[in-house]
Amino acid sequence: MSLDTRIKEKEKTRGRNYVPRTRHLNPDGTATYTNRLFLEESPYLLQHAHNPVDWSPWGEEAFSRARATNRPLFVSIGYATCHWCHVMEEESFEDEEIAEVLNTHFIPVKVDREERPDIDAIYMNAVQLLTGAGGWPLNVFLTPEGKPFYCGTYFPARDGDRPPHTGFLTLLHRISDLYATEEERISDSALKITQALHRLGEGDNGGALPDRPWVETAIATFADRYDPRFGGSRGAPKFPSTLPVSLLLRAHQRTGISRYLHRAEHTLSAMANGGIHDQVGGGFHRYSTDEKWLAPHFEKMLYDNALLAATYVEGFQATGTPRFKKVAETTLDYLLREMESPKGGFYSATDADSLTPSGEKEEGYFFTWSRSEIDAALPEDPWAPVRDHFTLTGPPHFEGRYIPHIQTPLSETAKKHGLTEEELSHLVDNACQLLRGARTDRKAPLTDTKIIAAWNGLTLSAFARAGRAFNNATYLNAADRTARFILSELTNKGRLHRSRLEGLGPLGFLEDYAFVIAGLIDLFEATGEKNWVEAALHLQAETDRLFSAKDGGYLMTGIDGEILITPDKPATDGAIPSGNSVAAMNLFRLYALTTDTTWLKKGLATVSTFIPPNQDPAPYSGMITALDFHLSEPLALVLLLPENPSPKDPVALSTLASIYTPYAAIIPVREGAPLKNLKSLLPLIDGKTIAKESPTLYPCRNGTCNLPVSDLSEFRRVILDKRNLPPAARG
Repeated sequence: MSLDTRIKEKEKTRGRNYVPRTRHLNPDGTATYTNRLFLEESPYLLQHAHNPVDWSPWGEEAFSRARATNRPLFVSIGYATCHWCHVMEEESFEDEEIAEVLNTHFIPVKVDREERPDIDAIYMNAVQLLTGAGGWPLNVFLTPEGKPFYCGTYFPARDGDRPPHTGFLTLLHRISDLYATEEERISDSALKITQALHRLGEGDNGGALPDRPWVETAIATFADRYDPRFGGSRGAPKFPSTLPVSLLLRAHQRTGISRYLHRAEHTLSAMANGGIHDQVGGGFHRYSTDEKWLAPHFEKMLYDNALLAATYVEGFQATGTPRFKKVAETTLDYLLREMESPKGGFYSATDADSLTPSGEKEEGYFFTWSRSEIDAALPEDPWAPVRDHFTLTGPPHFEGRYIPHIQTPLSETAKKHGLTEEELSHLVDNACQLLRGARTDRKAPLTDTKIIAAWNGLTLSAFARAGRAFNNATYLNAADRTARFILSELTNKGRLHRSRLEGLGPLGFLEDYAFVIAGLIDLFEATGEKNWVEAALHLQAETDRLFSAKDGGYLMTGIDGEILITPDKPATDGAIPSGNSVAAMNLFRLYALTTDTTWLKKGLATVSTFIPPNQDPAPYSGMITALDFHLSEPLALVLLLPENPSPKDPVALSTLASIYTPYAAIIPVREGAPLKNLKSLLPLIDGKTIAKESPTLYPCRNGTCNLPVSDLSEFRRVILDKRNLPPAARG
């Protein structure tokens, strides 16, 4: 079937309501240009389906055309809610002169990084090797064999548009001329870059396991980078801080060092008070462009919100601060309200840009407020205290508009207006409902409805942890729905897939398996249901089969996946933890649950493959967290419930959940059939019995259990007894 015929057939399925995203329209409203991306399902690729650029999706067809014509490929990688991707599209990819040069001298290819993190990872490594920086859009020029020879991120369309950058049009002409006259030199350069990428993917250490003093030094390094004024790490931009905060909270419990707790608490409070936190609708924006957490880049990513919700749950458990609980709840409520698909699973992101009433695109318009909009939604009487609370007074904060954020503690604002804290808090909650209602009259930002396995795994973890910590059935039900969706709708013939739109996307990558396994472990710890730990163990065995690297750790792509120019073995954290760091933690947690030393050995091999003792530990916070967990000789806390449910059961579960236990695996199990069904998987529970007909806690370490405790008031004392704390905290 010819390309034109395929496009016409696809037009029929898109229907009459399909609106082409382009400024190049025929008099009847149809698109002037349509390229191969029109046949794709990815929202990001469809955004470019009507550019004058003759885009192709990544695949053999594009590479065959490159080889047949001896033209380099121009590969542009981004995602649907990426602000600067939109800017470059509007400036360059919608420009007919630039499109003509691309179409004549290159094979243009578009890649959705969220569907193909394997492609993105390799070429992001390339741009970082060549320029020392990275970001999206990620633009790379490749030989017909896929080897990179020139890389960059955003380019302005023409010289002088955004100094000091060379314009994209000038760059295209230079690279085309160079490829035509010095192809051998380009091939040699591409080979050297590819060899460097291969070395980068081999792992950093492959030696001995770092010891406890190294971990303590690494954690101290994170603490030393703390911004004493605004929290987080010093400088701008400021990205959400989750893994470092978690490390500091854990280190405080283990060591008692107060500065670790203070820095974690300050960072959580500062993020919660800032404009990066959507005070009105819940959830967090991508990052803050300034050091104060005030002016964000307004896109919202599922992974950020899942990671932050879980971190605020941990912050609440560690400190008891009610504000942290509320932030976790409003974030999760936002996900349930706005990001859960009716068919199950959670969407991946919403855009930074939205339309103004005049139809102009403007970053952050949906989330910010003019003075007249504030006056209409929250008139001075009776809302002056809320306007003060959210700093909706004084000069505007962002392009003439206000970003709700908190500069003064609730207690001070309440006192100023003659209110109690409870009265002001109630007023704020009511105001947020009014402001959310006012926002519904605006054109909402685009939602990328792609459902990604890895990010849904993170979301599963967040709901399971919050459901357990807050004794919240709504969150536990959400976790249950998400787990079932992943195991049914994102799985085919036993193989987990990366994503789903109308159909299944590519085969799942390491992070998809690792994050889903972590979520299933969290859901088991919250519910004690056999199917979740069974599924986690099965997926871990599949991870070993599909992704194991010969020299330790795991490759990003499975043995049944596409072979790229070099294998990638992800070790360092970015916006999300690396697949290998989460895999290592999973292995240590599975060992604590099952006492099966197979998992312990694999976890040790994974950590020792990656952590480089002589390098900056900052990119390895996830791996350090896993190693810290292992070195602390984690407890297994077996909570045995009576066969016949009793009123004490929920009290026992919530009592255990209220205790901050970062160095423990939780096994809640009921006597009778549940215990019998689980004991083959979890030998620790074999032979355990109820004491005094009450829920009974058995603290175990390294396969050996201490005497049981059935007095609920003793749970906390026993768990936090020095004999049951990590060795380094016993003193």
